[in-house]
Amino acid sequence: MTEQLTAEQKLAQLIELKQKVAEGGGLKGIERQHARGKLTARERVDLLLDPGSFDELDSLMRARSIDNSTGEAVVTGWGKVDGRPVYVYAYDFTLVGGSLSEAVAEKILKVMDLSMTTGAPIIGIIDSGGARIQDGPEALRGFGEIFAMNTLASGVVPQISIIMGPSAGGGAYSPALTDFIFMTEGSGQMYITGPDVIRAVTGEEVTHDELGGAIAHASRSGVAHFAVDGEEATMQEVRRLLSFLPSNNAEDPPFTGTNDDPARADDDLLTIVPAEPNRPYDVREVIDRLVDDGDFMEVHELFATNMVVGFGRMAGRVVGFVANQPAQLAGALDINASRKASRFVRCCDCFNIPLVTLVDTPGFLPGLSQEYGGIITHGAKLLYAYSEATVPKISVILRKSYGGAHLVMSSKHLRGDMNYAWPTAEIAVAGPDAAANVVYREEIANAPDPEAKRKELIEEYRQKFANPYIPAGRGFLDDVIDPRQTRAKVVRALEMLENKADRNPPKKHGNIPL
Repeated sequence: MTEQLTAEQKLAQLIELKQKVAEGGGLKGIERQHARGKLTARERVDLLLDPGSFDELDSLMRARSIDNSTGEAVVTGWGKVDGRPVYVYAYDFTLVGGSLSEAVAEKILKVMDLSMTTGAPIIGIIDSGGARIQDGPEALRGFGEIFAMNTLASGVVPQISIIMGPSAGGGAYSPALTDFIFMTEGSGQMYITGPDVIRAVTGEEVTHDELGGAIAHASRSGVAHFAVDGEEATMQEVRRLLSFLPSNNAEDPPFTGTNDDPARADDDLLTIVPAEPNRPYDVREVIDRLVDDGDFMEVHELFATNMVVGFGRMAGRVVGFVANQPAQLAGALDINASRKASRFVRCCDCFNIPLVTLVDTPGFLPGLSQEYGGIITHGAKLLYAYSEATVPKISVILRKSYGGAHLVMSSKHLRGDMNYAWPTAEIAVAGPDAAANVVYREEIANAPDPEAKRKELIEEYRQKFANPYIPAGRGFLDDVIDPRQTRAKVVRALEMLENKADRNPPKKHGNIPL
């Protein structure tokens, strides 16, 4: 007869089992992970969360298609970041290469469901070889159900993906459905088909990092929002981003007290923007002077650099900034800038973050590549995003604002709430050079000195039409303001709009021009 175990023996058995589970793929697997310069799944979770706050779920769940008595290839549970609850899942590469099985998918889906029902962010740490071959269609089903849950959670709770290892094939689509993607330089990789497949199909030679590394996706494809050097620094940036986001779409973003005077004037704003309309400057210098304590978190910094987007605070309130960048392509709008800004605008609208738009653009970038690439459709995305957004929308025209680009950058005609301009603003259907060539074509042609006449008429057009006072006289601008008072003006407008209630017409959903 088998001797019955005592309660103490059963407890010792549980402790031993959980210790084995905590070792993941075993000491050799952990050593291999560290040798690659990567932390383990549990080490990463500990870095992300407040110390001692992690509660693990389903640690005793087993693989079903392979012999594995030490748990499954993902760590799931919940914890806190700066005292606020979050849910997390972290693929464990030391176990079966972090591959997704039926059981791994069930673990991930459980925390995603909890995140939606309790209203807290969901964070995925990706280090996975993709679908587990042994699980066949069950692994594919798991990925499909995760994609569906990503879609249902979109706009309900913030979803953040952290790529710290491979994220290949169909598995790359889950991060693509989330709100923000962080990639750790050197170890994070994303691609649909790897270098070997590309070499076999197209003959192209490319390394893993060139194809799907952090810098490639942060600067060229725009898939990644952040590329960060080192795993610890990556986790710190994720925590910083969470400080700007509400826990869910029914809450306001966190308020943070500041000693920075809301009415602070800044004399530098008189000189940062050059008087010459074609001279470049860095619009981030304007943003830094508007936000509390100069704290601005730029999103998509390396992608479409002619547009700047990111988060800051004004008088403690979180705001999303969208700004043309005259230091790149003169601030012209192109396909990638339109994609970048429209995605950011919609994200802010999802999570009740007011929008502050700084305008200095000569228009949409001309050229065959832009037209054939669909600039009409991509530019329409930004028109759609601003028109659809119901959060407070404040714009400040710093200098140039011409034609369709004037309309697309949060104009009054796209339901902008407060629209301001500096005295340096030039607002017109077209820039003075182009407009004068059309309006005064015959007068220039018939002049004794056509070039001198053209310059004279360009300046005349600029004085008569390319200024902020004509639109202000029509009510299209709410005020022309002293640049030094921009922070105070925007802060007061945000206070006035704090209880703004706007609704879009009832519908299943709109049909954004994708």
